[in-house]
Amino acid sequence: WMYSSKYCDVKYEQEYNVVFVTWKEFCCMDDYRKPLEYALEIIKEHKCDYVADTRSGFENIAEDTAWVADYFMPKAVEYGCKCIYFIIDENNSLKEELEGQQADSASIIDFKYIYHLEEITNEKTTDI
Repeated sequence: WMYSSKYCDVKYEQEYNVVFVTWKEFCCMDDYRKPLEYALEIIKEHKCDYVADTRSGFENIAEDTAWVADYFMPKAVEYGCKCIYFIIDENNSLKEELEGQQADSASIIDFKYIYHLEEITNEKTTDI
């Protein structure tokens, strides 16, 4: 499984049982939603968690933020996702954006902030 566009790459990381989404460039509407719909298919198939690499740092437009809260997050939970991981930079340049997404959906799913994908193994073992 692999989705790739000039805006985003999506792949399944078997070692961590996560769908890994790497944002490369600002995008909105279909360019933003299609990779996330692809990620939902991976979540559905593998019952895995979601990881977004946010270090390239751009905020969503309001319509896409609402779509994430109203559509993406509930579907991810329905398909078996238990945690959303945000890979952040040292300054967490998207702090407000990510906290907004967390506030919109924290009642249905867990959120964790990490610096590297490899931290997920440590996170998951401490949660058991």
